[in-house]
Amino acid sequence: MPTTFLSLVFASLFLAYPPKIEDSRSEVYRTIDETELRVHILGEANPKQPKPAIIFFFGGGWNGGSPEQFAKQGAHLAERGMIVFLADYRVKSRHQVKPVECVKDGKACLAWVRKNAKRLGVDPERICAAGGSAGGHVAACTGTVPALGNEERPNAMILFNPVCLLAKLDGTKPSFGRKRDLGIKPRLLSPAHHIGEHTPATLIMHGTGDTTVTFNTAQAFEAAFKKAKRPVTLIAYPDRKHGFFNKGDDYTATLKETDNFLTKLGWIPALEKPSQK
Repeated sequence: MPTTFLSLVFASLFLAYPPKIEDSRSEVYRTIDETELRVHILGEANPKQPKPAIIFFFGGGWNGGSPEQFAKQGAHLAERGMIVFLADYRVKSRHQVKPVECVKDGKACLAWVRKNAKRLGVDPERICAAGGSAGGHVAACTGTVPALGNEERPNAMILFNPVCLLAKLDGTKPSFGRKRDLGIKPRLLSPAHHIGEHTPATLIMHGTGDTTVTFNTAQAFEAAFKKAKRPVTLIAYPDRKHGFFNKGDDYTATLKETDNFLTKLGWIPALEKPSQK
């Protein structure tokens, strides 16, 4: 087993599972056999004014991880006026599933949020899918890959060093997952191969020093967006390694870009600049 994959597995062990997320409430969005899959919800609904929503999918190599990974970002965006969903989904270590099942769960979660939008206080036309690494792959698939349960699409995507390429594309080879049994042909689960008019505006943040999911795959993803004439922003973080977005100053920097992206969409108000005296 590659060292990079082992590092993802070990890193996921430091996050609590089942997750304990302060000030959250949870609901079951899907039941598979005896497994109940939950979303942990942050933010107060306003019956008179539906709010934009964001669904976060955790990383962990499709093997482990916890919805706690994006708890801090979720708390911030709830304070900024969004309804936040920190989604659980099946993974190999807990449920013995292949990556295609992770994607099916992600798609089911998006469909559940939209179906229950009125009750949850969500604007069904302002739902963002977000995630990091393998969770970034799950989020990216909701806006690109067809079928696998439903054809619901998010209205925006925010992706942190996502697995976005699982088959060769215009000379670029995948750097992660290529030797895994995905449960389906790699191309059918490769977001970069399925960008079209249905793919929403997307923000990608990726470290150039990432040796797990290499930066050139993010560049190939960006190129596919541009070829399809879809809106995309790729922000490169020099020399940053995999998972950089949850660490120190990089956490603050990526959260700022997340804010900027959602502000430009008109989903949240611009942050007030401190007055200069």
